[in-house]
Amino acid sequence: MNNLEVIYEDNHIIVVVKPPNVLSQKDSTNDIDMLTLVKNYIKVKYNKPGNVYVGLVQRLDRPVGGLMVFAKTSKAASRMSNMIKNHQFTKKYLAVINGMLERKNGEFEDYLLKKENGTTIVSSNGKYCCLKYKVLEENLNMNLSLIEVDLITGRHHQIRVQFASRNHPLYGDYRYGNSSNKQIALWAYKLSLIHPVLKKEMIFEKYPNIKDSAWKYFNEYFVK
Repeated sequence: MNNLEVIYEDNHIIVVVKPPNVLSQKDSTNDIDMLTLVKNYIKVKYNKPGNVYVGLVQRLDRPVGGLMVFAKTSKAASRMSNMIKNHQFTKKYLAVINGMLERKNGEFEDYLLKKENGTTIVSSNGKYCCLKYKVLEENLNMNLSLIEVDLITGRHHQIRVQFASRNHPLYGDYRYGNSSNKQIALWAYKLSLIHPVLKKEMIFEKYPNIKDSAWKYFNEYFVK
């Protein structure tokens, strides 16, 4: 087996931790990806011959780390995909942004257009996106804020673009924040879903590594 960090597993779903800078799904680079890692994990653990089915129902940007859930059956994949479409699947993130927000909690609504070189906010012809945020801590000396983001819609680069457009790019975001530090401070720390078969609510949490440079300014917050 590989070094996959498994948070929860049953016959229908598996919840794992995606390290930063690992792909969610294989692309043209052929770099290692989470879907392949999960398939290999199941194949080895259960000694399964041939191809192993794993359903990809959500994605995280390559530089982003945190919780991901995969389906182990096609039925579970279909049901979870419908949950996501119907906003019955809660994803919460922790992020460090540059600057201080005037409102300590609020909501951003925009329309996003995905382009070849990234995503941008547009006034029309884009996809509706929405998130809610809450400021958790502020570091006045570093001019940084730690926030919790409740992602209502899951658009391409949504969190990164919405905060950057308001002059609060994420710490370490080399694409939308002109940073030379390629370790972005964005982490999917909480998943809440209705189990596709058991029909009960399941909540999973995993905090980022406080020793990581992206989070070192907020160590006290993460020491529980």
